[in-house]
Amino acid sequence: AMRSMVTHIDKHDRDLARQLRRAMSSVALNLGEAEGSEAGNRRARLHTALGSARETRVGLQLAGAWGYVGHEELAPIERSLDRVCALTYGMLRR
Repeated sequence: AMRSMVTHIDKHDRDLARQLRRAMSSVALNLGEAEGSEAGNRRARLHTALGSARETRVGLQLAGAWGYVGHEELAPIERSLDRVCALTYGMLRR
């Protein structure tokens, strides 16, 4: 769902689409890196992943505000991102 949405956003705003791709990739990469890291580095990677997930959500909200995508298209993805944020936050609290 994210890939097709970003492809659509890219037709309207290439810079925003690139930023969204980087932010989404950062979430996955930092979560993966956290799994193989020790305590201090693990926390840092989780914080970065959480920030990138929030950045992704705001980027999508901007796409909606600019009229590139509709609210009905954004809602399920925003819920998924909220879940990623909640799970990552929970990992930080362990």
